[in-house]
Amino acid sequence: MLPYFYLNTLTETDSLVSLSEETSKHMIQVLRMQTGANCKLTNGNGLTAIATIVEPHKKHCLVALSEKTQIEKPVIQNTIAIALLKNANRFEWFLEKAVELGISNIITLITQRTEKQNLKLERMQQIVISAMLQSQQSYLTHLATPIKYEQLFAQTNNYTKLIAHCLPSEKQAIENVKTNSNILLIGPEGDFTENEINLAVKNGFMPVTLGHTRLRTETAGIAAATLLQLAAAKL
Repeated sequence: MLPYFYLNTLTETDSLVSLSEETSKHMIQVLRMQTGANCKLTNGNGLTAIATIVEPHKKHCLVALSEKTQIEKPVIQNTIAIALLKNANRFEWFLEKAVELGISNIITLITQRTEKQNLKLERMQQIVISAMLQSQQSYLTHLATPIKYEQLFAQTNNYTKLIAHCLPSEKQAIENVKTNSNILLIGPEGDFTENEINLAVKNGFMPVTLGHTRLRTETAGIAAATLLQLAAAKL
């Protein structure tokens, strides 16, 4: 399998491109690739190409492109809207695994019980890119900047709307959801408030259960992502 790299500026008309310093360093110094060696590039929007090293420079490696392919966008388009976590490592773990599972969009929420309201977006974006490449995908998961919980409801009309919470209520098992375009809300440590749950329900969100145990926020996010992706794959 060829080494896989991200080049967001890749276009169908490119024939010769210079790679970023970070990518060049990894190729030349870490992987020790030389003139004539091949790798694969993607622009994160479905376009891939085979790249052959022409000039193996560690800061601006020059490659010739061939075998360009535009891959169709995945039919499954699931979104996880999840509250920010105080522990950055736990949120990064969720982010990495959700991307590997093929979640299309991740929205970060600021809720009433959110303790940390800042996101190191540049670092998180690098995690998203790395996870896309690790899992050999050609579409980059969209990571939105944090928004207040109440702002979410203006951008959910094209989805089947779901909310996972811990308060007693009638809930559907998430694996029984029969659509391939869903948005699921996951709350912070301490869960959504009752008012937040009621607001979601008033906006058409259906309560769902992820099982019979109480899950941490990041565990709930991964469990939900897995179940939604598997359910949609069976349609």
